[in-house]
Amino acid sequence: MKITTAEEMRAIDRRSSEEYGVPSLDLMEAAGSACAQMALASFPGARRVTILCGKGNNGGDGFVAARKLQEAGCAPRVLLFAAAGELKGDAEAMFHRMAIPHVEVRSAEELRAEAAARFGDAELLLDALLGTGFRPPVRGLYAAAIAAINASGLPVLAVDIPSGADADSLAPHSPDSPVCRADAIVTFTAPRPAHVFGNLTRGPIAVAAIGSPEEAIRSELQLEAITAREVAPLLAPRDADSNKGRFGHALVVGGSAGKAGAAAMAGLSALRAGAGLVTVATAPSAQATVAGYASELMTEALAETPSGAIASRTLEDSHFPSLVQGKNVMALGPGISRHPDTAAFVRAVVERYRQLALVIDADGLNAFENAAPLLDGRDRTLVLTPHPGEMARLAGLPSAKEVQQDRLGLARRFAREHRLVLVLKGWRTLVALPDGTVWVNLTGNPGMATGGTGDVLTGMIAGFLAQFPGDVARAVCAAVHLHGVAGDVACERWGEQSMIAGDLIASLPEAFRRAKQWAGVRL
Repeated sequence: MKITTAEEMRAIDRRSSEEYGVPSLDLMEAAGSACAQMALASFPGARRVTILCGKGNNGGDGFVAARKLQEAGCAPRVLLFAAAGELKGDAEAMFHRMAIPHVEVRSAEELRAEAAARFGDAELLLDALLGTGFRPPVRGLYAAAIAAINASGLPVLAVDIPSGADADSLAPHSPDSPVCRADAIVTFTAPRPAHVFGNLTRGPIAVAAIGSPEEAIRSELQLEAITAREVAPLLAPRDADSNKGRFGHALVVGGSAGKAGAAAMAGLSALRAGAGLVTVATAPSAQATVAGYASELMTEALAETPSGAIASRTLEDSHFPSLVQGKNVMALGPGISRHPDTAAFVRAVVERYRQLALVIDADGLNAFENAAPLLDGRDRTLVLTPHPGEMARLAGLPSAKEVQQDRLGLARRFAREHRLVLVLKGWRTLVALPDGTVWVNLTGNPGMATGGTGDVLTGMIAGFLAQFPGDVARAVCAAVHLHGVAGDVACERWGEQSMIAGDLIASLPEAFRRAKQWAGVRL
């Protein structure tokens, strides 16, 4: 799903009407109807709804929502933060269609009087004051209105975007800026950058289709949001005569003494993601632990160093090439250790086995500290999955802090320069492609900040690439999205503090079910 700027969104609306014949009033009618539907679905017990409307099109959406809520049996109250005579265009037309008594609020004094009367027994507030066309800062009456909403303690549904937010911002909004808090957001046609990066709500963000043709939705940002819509084609029912050979054979190379669990979790995650077969090649010190983790995993022992890590002499053994034969993807790095001899092995594997789709994670990435030019994805499938610390080492930056200051720009530049797929993990995991397109993941939660969740993701990416070697970008995006959904499922059951990486693997079946069944699109 494309992410657009506010100006691009205005152009989409104009294009929908002028080039594709969709009346602007129809777009507003659909937007307001979506607001009402979101209010009814997300706040089912709220019947007394106070709708705060500005004088622009955002207020027009609020007028439609008020009418639709009344038709649904609710008791809407409308506060218009302007004189009715100031309304123009579609907003004015929808105001006259509303036929619901309203109160005009034109000063801070009137706001104080009406807030007590209109907020007192309200069960839900609809914030339809300022839309995505607004540019901060907020001053005067609207700032006072935002303050009153934030002080009310009532649940808030934001129409299009929380009032006061800069729709084009790529950074989380500052707590010091006057932005309306929101328990849920409903926007239209496509999200803007702030919906994705602004951290504007912990609740749901819905993107409602309101009638703009797909051809009208254009953007030069090269930013896309990963949604269930993109994932669904890879989750279609399998043919009745399917067999394991049709879904790829993934090879996980990793593990060492004391770090066997990482390779084991990556292997099992690849199976849970749908790979037909998975083999884990590891140091003998780790093999028994890996084999005991799941009986479905095949294991192979490689030569090891005295410290129990995979040794570079593995490549001199004819066993390793025969092990690679027949596999269509390799996950390299989970639990593999930073032993210098192991790092040499990793670099040699990356150079030698260009015919395999390759996913590199953890200490597999650390093997390329000060050697990032060796990571060349031309004429091959190469996927890197660093967290910010690993990304800093790859990019030659002092620390993860510098990575976090420009996650989007850094991921895009690195993927372009090295012609590979970069999965930069963290809040809003990014999937950067060689052409400069960046997909943003919107699933997941802070409970996933625990050891091993990255190994689960590595295995899932390998599992999807094993099944869909010709659809690399979508396979990686599907793995990232479902990894987050599994984290959300696990959080519901175990909570943010108690969930562990294995809980994500256990939650994958439910994550797949949700991705298949979600109707429409949600962020």
